[in-house]
Amino acid sequence: MTLRERRILIGVTGGIAAYKVCELVRRLRDLDADVRIVMTEGATHFVTPTTFQALSGQPVRVSLWDEAGEAAMGHIELAKWAERVLIAPASADTIARLAHGFANDLLSTVVLATAAPVYVAPAMNQQMWANLAVQANIGTLRVRGVQVLGPADGDQACGDIGSGRMLEPHELRDIMVASFGEQPLRGRRVVVSAGPTYEDIDPVRFIGNRSSGRMGFAVAAAARDAGADVTLIAGPVSLPTPPGVNRVDVRSARQMHDAVLAATEGADIYIGAAAVGDYRPSETAGHKLKKAGGEPLRLELTENPDIIGALAALPRRPFLVGFAAETRDVAGYARDKLARKGLDMIAANEVGEGRGFEVADNALHLFWADGDVALPRVAKTELARQLLTHVAHRFLASQGLRS
Repeated sequence: MTLRERRILIGVTGGIAAYKVCELVRRLRDLDADVRIVMTEGATHFVTPTTFQALSGQPVRVSLWDEAGEAAMGHIELAKWAERVLIAPASADTIARLAHGFANDLLSTVVLATAAPVYVAPAMNQQMWANLAVQANIGTLRVRGVQVLGPADGDQACGDIGSGRMLEPHELRDIMVASFGEQPLRGRRVVVSAGPTYEDIDPVRFIGNRSSGRMGFAVAAAARDAGADVTLIAGPVSLPTPPGVNRVDVRSARQMHDAVLAATEGADIYIGAAAVGDYRPSETAGHKLKKAGGEPLRLELTENPDIIGALAALPRRPFLVGFAAETRDVAGYARDKLARKGLDMIAANEVGEGRGFEVADNALHLFWADGDVALPRVAKTELARQLLTHVAHRFLASQGLRS
């Protein structure tokens, strides 16, 4: 893993998480990256420019009105120099100014003037992050192609617990490394569903499908590494959110249906890796059901809405990739589902004892209208990368583009 001669501009804004950026700079420099720092005035109250100068080996810029730095239009030189712009931590104030196109300090001016990909790593109080104004600004940045990295959940400096923590330095470093790899889906929006769905019988019991969510989460991370802006619709699983991926948690099939349709509005690709329940109880008991003296319990089930079917019927539908988990005749069932559902591609795998579910590795057989390819059993993280390579190739071909 190397970043030799790669030029990364880090924008540091006012927030306690600024101290973590010291380690980030060191980690990037350990990979031989060329790192330069622009700080806002607020950031200097948390970490001094001298610290970042010592870590980066380069002068640190703070003011747009620095006579020496701006003698030759330094903000334009910085904007042209950068191959990547990473703002970490990204405060609510800076996010707002970027969303509204302000250029009243050096960092916002550089961002407006650069053609390099821009990444923001938000860091703020959990209630600030949840504020509708902040979420609207984040939505604006996403639409414009800015990559939003995090935030993570956990303890915060203010004592609160929730979403708003900046991603850890090693996570941001790894995203920067991945960004310089082949990114065929840069600028594209991808939605991935993952995990099971649960349908409540009563307040204690439910019915659901077996799924750890590992494959879908690996697919979301691989789509992120391919350059996409990724939204992950996750069923009830205990997995950490891949850094840089926007996560929406759901429980039931109907909740997943609604979340997927909302997230795919304007999306380019949908990858349905979730194990969505086909049926739900017609009624959910308000209290725990008791045994009836040896009498059988009969549940009436109602069919859940078809997520893929709803997407396929859209006037402007995304490129649709389905999954088929089968216990026999994998190829036959997969080809039937491909045609019946109107999918662009389907990833099929055999499931059973030690295969598919709740294991760290898997194998897939991909099918599309005029071809197929078998992906041998490997770790799910590697399998997801291979899958995304084929998805990107088929998607770009459908757009008349080369991968």
